[in-house]
Amino acid sequence: MVALAFTVAFEGVTARIVEVQCALSPGLPHFGIVGLPDKAVSEARERVRAALASMSIALPSKRITINLSPADLPKEGSHFDLPIALALLAALEIIPRDAVENTVALGELSLDGRLVPVIGALPAAMAAAEEGRSLLCPRACGAEAAWVGATQVLGAATLDEVVRHYTGQSPITPAEAGEVTPMGTQRDLSDVKGQERAKRALEIAAAGRHHLFMVGSPGSGKSMLAARLPGILPPLSAIEALETSMIHSLAGLLSEGGISRQRPFCEPHHTASMAAIVGGGRGAKPGQISLAHNGVLFMDEFPEFPRAVLETLRQPIETGEVVVARANAHMRYPCRFLLIAAANPCKCGYLADPARACARVPVCGEDYLGRISGPLMDRFDLRVEVPPVAYTDLDLPSNGDSSATVAARVAAARAVQSARFAGTPAVRVNAEAEGALLEDIATPDPEGKALLVRVAERFGLSARGYHRVLRVARTIADLDHSADVRSPHVAEAVSFRLAVGTKE
Repeated sequence: MVALAFTVAFEGVTARIVEVQCALSPGLPHFGIVGLPDKAVSEARERVRAALASMSIALPSKRITINLSPADLPKEGSHFDLPIALALLAALEIIPRDAVENTVALGELSLDGRLVPVIGALPAAMAAAEEGRSLLCPRACGAEAAWVGATQVLGAATLDEVVRHYTGQSPITPAEAGEVTPMGTQRDLSDVKGQERAKRALEIAAAGRHHLFMVGSPGSGKSMLAARLPGILPPLSAIEALETSMIHSLAGLLSEGGISRQRPFCEPHHTASMAAIVGGGRGAKPGQISLAHNGVLFMDEFPEFPRAVLETLRQPIETGEVVVARANAHMRYPCRFLLIAAANPCKCGYLADPARACARVPVCGEDYLGRISGPLMDRFDLRVEVPPVAYTDLDLPSNGDSSATVAARVAAARAVQSARFAGTPAVRVNAEAEGALLEDIATPDPEGKALLVRVAERFGLSARGYHRVLRVARTIADLDHSADVRSPHVAEAVSFRLAVGTKE
């Protein structure tokens, strides 16, 4: 008779149920694992053998065959150790088979029988809930997996605890969800001296999730502004927190089972590879654009990124997801992020300062920003120049609204959008509206329409650029508490569209 246990294999953020079959048959002693296992899974037999030996359980002198079904699905990772051990223990009639079959298990075994934490407990718990089974995992992963709430999660410290649980000697207490990680102290927007136009662009970007491109000389405050963006963004909703945490779980970034309501803020260095930004590597893991899902991706020194890396952003920006295709893997990850890009106006950085600019002005500026292709620049809704601040102004007291004040306005605008798009789950913010929906919510008044037509004809706006102006105008109207999009809203949206760095 074949004993069964269940675990999962990961395809992107999706956890697919895998049936672990164990058969004991007469023949020469052998322990084999089949079903397209990788090296880590194949080595599980040695870890399982040693863990059982630490419990004084000897393997029988028979042929032991472990099959991971479906056999054509690649199996990767050390989390297959525990389900293989459970299937083997059930086949040896040490633990009841029916109890094992009602459980989805994952966990790595150490040689002395301890259960080592693994990644992906949260997606695995969701898969177990859909199958109507409980989840068994290492104790360190229990608090993370318990966030699903739709299934029982059992966290064990050792394989011995698992055996005593299934034999009724000492039942394991179900795990409880970890604490919500408190939001860290945010840098305040009022710390930035001057730069009122850039602050306004930051507010609009946060309110409607519009991509922002900032150009300014070194030390003008671009990075300082971007670092204060998380402080004005609303906290993650329950659905968004779960979506983001599933990706972070696969990347092993959840600490002590806690889930944060703070939006992620990723700032990769400009030397990052394509696999680091988009995803890839061994097992096609999520990249920075997916780790920034529902949050912010800040790319400083934007033109310094490799051209191939920048061009890979074009499709994810439009679709909100990325497909990482490799010879041995094909993964799909969500990546609805707010892109903030910053750049110097030229390689030396002082294009507008005759006293400090190089001898190649203005050609150096054209060449430098020319590294950013027109199609990619076309995807930035907001473009703003960040001029240098005079050192004499640095001693002045803080001016402008605080982050809390701006955050309240952004939250009010987001609330309006949530109500507006309540019947369309695929759309959450103005930046995602398109087609008939966009025309219905963002068609301006006649004066605003005439202005937009003149701008489109004069500057040759692309169809994408035309619609992005409408989306920004809709967000500006939301911040203005206006039900209609009027000409002042269109004018402000156009002013940001045609700022420095435009390719129109």
